[in-house]
Amino acid sequence: MSNLFDLTDKVAIITGSSRGIGLAIAQRYAEAGAKVVLSSRKQPVLDDIAAEMKSKGYDVLAVAAHNGDKAALQNLVQQTVDAYGRVDILVNNAATNPHFGPIMDSEDSMWQKTIEVNIMGNFWLSQAAVRVMQQHGGGKIINVASVNGLRPGTFQGIYSMTKAAVISLTKTLAMELASDNIQVNAIAPGLIKTKFAQAIWENDMLLEGVVNRTPAGRIGEPDEIAGIAVYLASPASSFTTGQVFVVDGGVTIPMI
Repeated sequence: MSNLFDLTDKVAIITGSSRGIGLAIAQRYAEAGAKVVLSSRKQPVLDDIAAEMKSKGYDVLAVAAHNGDKAALQNLVQQTVDAYGRVDILVNNAATNPHFGPIMDSEDSMWQKTIEVNIMGNFWLSQAAVRVMQQHGGGKIINVASVNGLRPGTFQGIYSMTKAAVISLTKTLAMELASDNIQVNAIAPGLIKTKFAQAIWENDMLLEGVVNRTPAGRIGEPDEIAGIAVYLASPASSFTTGQVFVVDGGVTIPMI
């Protein structure tokens, strides 16, 4: 059974992996045997995390890259190939949400930044990684979407639209890349206690509203997303592609 979830010697790039969900996934991948490439915007932060993980015996590379910078993302893939010779797993986790409020109050620059980071960045990095995967017989792409991609979140209109696009991108890539033995899936987390979502879980009114309509009666922790990410990166998911896995404590269950 353990072989189904074994990532030994697989090479995994994880964006937004300096904290939160991305870091939790990186740690679980390393525990499962993967060679982990950490990426986020700030190299010093990544270096500190990489040093800590290496002290535990994990094989880790830290490469800073802004998810809205195509050249930086191409360099991320190239540095991964230079270090490890291949890319087996890509986790598109990095995202931004510069506008928190009514969509009618948003500015064009907020739309541009959110689209560039949350949609184009995921595509640019997938495009670069797929070219390597195709040379080595296949791979896995895991896109971190959101339940807000299934229905809009309060004061998160632009972000919600980009996450809906991430889900659509997932299905399109899955359809087009299946013949290359590349499986593409998405994870749609509910509210998770991360710095990214701090504006919600630190607001007592918003938090109470979410918790009250969540059957689990609480919000999630980053590590509670990592398990499904291990499954989607492992041999266990070899016949799973184009799917959206909701991990939300039941908040999206239709209720009368």
